[in-house]
Formats: sequence, C-alpha cells, structure tokens
Amino acid sequence: MLDAWLMSVALTAAMFAWFGLSMGRYAQVHEAWGLAVLLLLAPLFQPQVWVFAWVRHFARRRFGVVTGAFAGAAAWVATEWAAPKLLGDTLGHGLYPSALLRQAADLGGAAGLTLLLLGANEAVALAWARRGEGVRAAARPLAVAALAPLLLAIYGVAVPAAPAPSAAPAGERLRMGLVQSNIVDYERARREKGAGAVVREVLDTHYAMSYEAVERQKAQALLWSETVYPTTFGHPKSEAGAELDREIQGIVDAAGVPLVFGTYDRDGAGEYNAAAFTAPGTGLVGFYRKTRLFPFTEALPAWLDEPWLAPLVRSALPWAGSWRAGDGARVLPLRLADGREVPVLPLICLDDVDASLAIDGARLGARLILTMSNDSWFSEHPQGAQLHLAVAAFRSIETRLPQFRVTSNGFSAVIDARGEVLAGTRMGERTLVVGDLPVPEPPRTLMVAWGDWVGRAAALLLLALAVLAGWSAWRSRAGTAAAAGAAGSPGEGEPAAALPAEVVVLTPAVRWTAAALRTFAHGSLLWLAATLVAGEGALASNTLAQVRAFVALVLAPEAAALGLLWAGRARLAVQGGVLSLTRGARRIELAASEVTAVRAWRLPLPAPGVALQLAARSRWGYTLARVDAVALQAALATRTPRATQPTWAARYGQACLAPRGNRFLQHPAAKFVALPFVLAIPAFRLHQHIAFGGGFGEAQLFGLVAYAKGFALWWAAWAIGVVIVAAVLRAAIEAGTLGVVLWRPERALAVRRALERAGLAALYGGLPAWLAWRFFSG
Repeated sequence: MLDAWLMSVALTAAMFAWFGLSMGRYAQVHEAWGLAVLLLLAPLFQPQVWVFAWVRHFARRRFGVVTGAFAGAAAWVATEWAAPKLLGDTLGHGLYPSALLRQAADLGGAAGLTLLLLGANEAVALAWARRGEGVRAAARPLAVAALAPLLLAIYGVAVPAAPAPSAAPAGERLRMGLVQSNIVDYERARREKGAGAVVREVLDTHYAMSYEAVERQKAQALLWSETVYPTTFGHPKSEAGAELDREIQGIVDAAGVPLVFGTYDRDGAGEYNAAAFTAPGTGLVGFYRKTRLFPFTEALPAWLDEPWLAPLVRSALPWAGSWRAGDGARVLPLRLADGREVPVLPLICLDDVDASLAIDGARLGARLILTMSNDSWFSEHPQGAQLHLAVAAFRSIETRLPQFRVTSNGFSAVIDARGEVLAGTRMGERTLVVGDLPVPEPPRTLMVAWGDWVGRAAALLLLALAVLAGWSAWRSRAGTAAAAGAAGSPGEGEPAAALPAEVVVLTPAVRWTAAALRTFAHGSLLWLAATLVAGEGALASNTLAQVRAFVALVLAPEAAALGLLWAGRARLAVQGGVLSLTRGARRIELAASEVTAVRAWRLPLPAPGVALQLAARSRWGYTLARVDAVALQAALATRTPRATQPTWAARYGQACLAPRGNRFLQHPAAKFVALPFVLAIPAFRLHQHIAFGGGFGEAQLFGLVAYAKGFALWWAAWAIGVVIVAAVLRAAIEAGTLGVVLWRPERALAVRRALERAGLAALYGGLPAWLAWRFFSG
C-alpha cells in the first residue's frame, strides 16, 4: 500500500501537475496550493493504482507471477471502467503519437492499449528480476514484452488508410470552417467593458471570421466553440437577447450555410450547457445538451447539491455553477446548401473523454463528430489542452468517425478516422481553420459493436478469479485440496497423463492435410465472427445463410479433420524396453533404445504431437498426435540416458493435453447443443411476443411446423454464437498457456487448470448473465 501511495503521487506529479496549477489559478488562490491539494488527493485522483497493487499482490501470492500479472492489469482497467476518472485518462493515451500503435483502439479502446502496456511492463519487470539467472532466462519475458508493440504495429499497418478528402466523391465530403477567436477571459472583460460590449466584441469577431470562411474559403458549414454565445439561444431572457438571437439567425441566412455553436438552453428543470444547430431559412434545428459536466465548476456533485447542504458548499465554492446535465448522445442533421443532410454527433468539452457517448452516437447513425470546447483555463499550461486533443482523437479511432474540433483558444483540429490531425492551431492564437473531411458510411468497429468492453471483461475476469480463490480456500479448509493433489495432480516435472494413452498415428501427408482442414475451419470461423460483429452484408442479417456458411466452411472441414484423426487412433505404451502402438489386431513396435529424441511439434496442428528421432539420425516415418511429449520422454528416459529436458513445445503440449476440468461441462454436446438450447428459449419467447403478440403466436398463426422451424433457426443461431464465444475463450486460454510456458514453465499446469475453470465460468455463467442484462436493460 505504501508503494501504491508513492506511485499514485508520482504518477499525478509527473503527468498532471498542470492540472493542479490550473485549478489553483481558476480558484484564484496560489497555483502551488492547487498542486498541493491535487497531490494530497492523488490516491483518489488515480484510484486504479491502489486496486492494481492490492489485487496484483494477493493474486501473485495465490496463483503465481503470471496470473498475478493478468489480475493486476485487469484490476487497473476494471477500476478505470467502474470509477471513471475526471479527465478520462488512461496509460493507453500515451500511444497517441504513434500512428501505428494507436489504431488497435478500434478493437478495445484506450483501455485495451493500457492492458497491453501493463502486460509488457510486467514482462520487462520479470526480465529485470531474472537478470542474474543469465541471458536466456531474461530473454523470454523480454520477447513477450516485445510482442505487444509488434502486434499493435502489425494491426496498425493492416488498418486501411483514411481516404484523402480530395479523393472522396463530392457527395461524401464536407468542408467546414472552425472559428478560434482567442477571446477567453469573459469575466475580466465584463468588469472592464461591460457585458453588452463583450457580447458585441465576441459576436462581431465570429461574424468576420465566418465571412472569411464562407465567402473566400468556400466552407459548407461553420463551427463555433463552447459557450461562445454567453446566454440562452432560442429562449431569450430579455428583448435584447431576442434581438441577438434574430441577429445570429440573420447572419446564418445571409451566409447560406448551417452554423453549430456553443450556447445555453433551458427548460423547467434549469439551464444547460448546449450546442445549437441552425440552418439558413429554417432557423433553429435543435439542441444538444452537454452530458458530462465538470464537477465543482459547472455543477456540484448530486450528494453535495442537497437543499440543506448546497448553500454552505456554494458559499465556500462561489465559482461552482448550477447547470443541469443532458441525457446522453444525440445525433442531429447538418443541413447543407446542396440539399444533403449529414448526421453528426455533437460533443461538448468533457463529453469527449467518455467513449460511450461516441459509441452511442455511432450506433445512432452519425457520420461525423463535432467537438466544441473552451480550454481557456489551460492557457498557461497547454499540456492539458494537448491531452484533451489526444483523448478526443481516440473517439475518432474507436468509432472510425472523422471529427471537426474547435476550441476558444487552442487546440482546434481537423481529425480523420485514423486519429490523424490534418490541420490544426496553436495555443493562444486567433485563427480560422477550414478543412475537408470525407463523411461516408463508417465501418462498424468492434468498439461500436461491443461498446467499451475491455473494462467489463476485466471485471468479469477478476470475479472469476475471486470465485476460484474462494472455492480453493473452501476446499483447503475442508481438507480436500491436499487429497486431490496426492491423488494425481501433476507437479513440477511430472507428466500430465500416465502411459499407456490413446494417441493418433499419422503419416506426414495425413498430418498436414488434417492441419490444413482445421486451419481453414478456424480461419472461416474467425471470418464469420468478424462479419457478424461488423453487422455488414447480407450474411449478418440472414440466419439461414449463417447456418449454411457455418456448416460448409467451419463444421465440414473440422469434421473431416476429426475423421482423419479418428482413423489413425491407437494405444501407446512403453513396456519392457519396447514402445508399442496397438489398434485391434494391428501392432507397431520400436525398441526404446532406438529412440534418441522425442521432438514436440513447434506447430501443434492438428493437435499437440511429437516426432521420434531414431538412432540412425533419421526421423521415424510416422508422427504421433495427441501425445504428451513430457510423459513419453519420461517413460523412455528409464530405458535410455539420451533424453533431454522438455522444451517449451513439449511443456505446451503437456498443458494442452492435461484434463480440462469438469468432463460434463467440457463435452461438446453440453457446450454446443444444450447450452444454446437453454439460451435460445427465452430469446425465442421474447421474439414471439414482439413479432407475434404472444409466446406461441407463430404457432397460432402459421402452425406448429413453422413454430418449430423458427425455434430451430434460433437454436442454430445461438449455437453458432456459443461456438464463436467458446473459440474466443479458447484462444485466450491457449495464449495464456503459451505465455506461462515461456515465462514460468513450472506453473504451466496449475495456470492451465485455472484458465480452463475461468473459461467454463465465462461460457456457462457469462452468456446467461449477458442475455439477462440485455433483457432487463431493454
């Protein structure tokens, strides 16, 4: 906990000193006091550090170094998801300067990048701890650490380049003018000039710069910054306010282009920080109300705004506002002079640190993000404005929506769908930015399809580990853990399964044929999953087509591969100095002394297996699949002194072939037949109520045969979904196992068992929980 406190203070001082200084200046006290208060509150400002340290410490003690690393990283991102921070910051934002590494944010958001960064740092820390054990011991974790940026770079190269604005068709391109007036200190100007003179100066400046954008640079739309119009628009409080409203609309009509600008809105509940959409000839189109208000400046937290407490708090914090929060993302039309309507998502200031708002807007059909901010309180410390710009750019990467971003005094920017700033401003200058962006139908990213899912998944992982730890502790208290370990749990250096064992005998040609079939099936499943997640094309909406594609591209080649493996099955034994393979009346024998080496397959396809090296320095004409190389090597070691220490491939194969826990739950019939059947029942019943007005509506209208066919399609669709989820979990389990084998091979079997249990919990518990959440959340 002392380390966590020191790290939270160090992190805050290194990255957010500007914030404390800015808040001190805003509160009109010495900047040093603002920084001191921020450092004092650092554990609350960065709570994920405390949770990370605590979870990592106890997970390492209970499960080992590797699981502790996973648990710590999961705790970090889960805390940032469950308790969103004021500025929405996370370590992943630090990758923004790399155009390649940041692109994976469309898969898991900035949180996903944070998870990879923490994992890479854990690997570096392990390499440092092993530096005294030799180069080989430190090289393995360093290779794992290098894998994270390598994978990110590969993905970044694979992501298509954003189309150049000039290459987009005229009907899919928008040219917009961003007005950065650099008029910031309204309060001081009011005291010196009077409110009327300040409003006049602000409006006249924006009128003149807008004229330049429209008349000389041919902008098709205009964007002004947050609260640039310092009173309510459309709901004037006085005749002077009504006259200003008419004046703005007159300017819009004369310009002939739509204008979006920051203002205020009000209703019976109070006033709102808002963005007004106006169009020439039609007037006010609509408002967006800011959702995320800055605490203690724009509004007090609800628990401090109680009637009995608010007067006292406001007397201590006279700058605190009383605006109301909006009710979430809203997509509004930008009506252009050529007749087009571009659906856009407006965000105001702190809204852009909330990934869920951008995701909701993308789901509502937005093709463009319009961000308005007033970053004037960063004037003396532009690091804050730079961070704000980077975080806003991540919203474009996650949703692949381009973005126009305007601020009062910097940094305004034109941002493409890859997060690249195509044009921008410096801090503290009065300038006009006119830029073009293509606005086609955006691709559906994984973030848009699944939402900000990394934090939720991390929380579920921690829950599964907590359940596993509690269950293990209960078994230990009951006295059963020791008995179970003595009965057959493999320890360090022991084989996962004793011989004799059922294996598969393959010729090289049959092996590679089966491997190609399984690779094709798994690749097809990946393609099918990507197509369904993207929600694009006829396949995504046609269940029957999905079933046909699954059967032809996944089930058929997988069944063919399993058939080849079934045809080569045999029983392997090592007895009396003879290695024998028996199937019915057929028997193959090799003298154990002839086998000089057992070489585990580095590529475990179509299953983990081995090739036998014979005394004549030639390989045997057959290969063995589904065989534990460690167990076979141990059996042969009693007959020959030439056996060597197990390689990483042998350790990995041993872990893969170890028992996978509950046989009933692991059985394919339970996972891919029974579980989809159970999940399909409530989903199909809900569909019947919605589509046919009752639980048996289709049967009453079209007969039982139609009803049964309909349920069968739902059952098949759920089966495909369960297969995809199981495949994702299997990939995670295999990746985790491989990482442990390379990192801490002596812990591979224990971690494999833990991962298998967690995978079963996620499959049998997570899917029903997700279905229930979707049902009750509407």
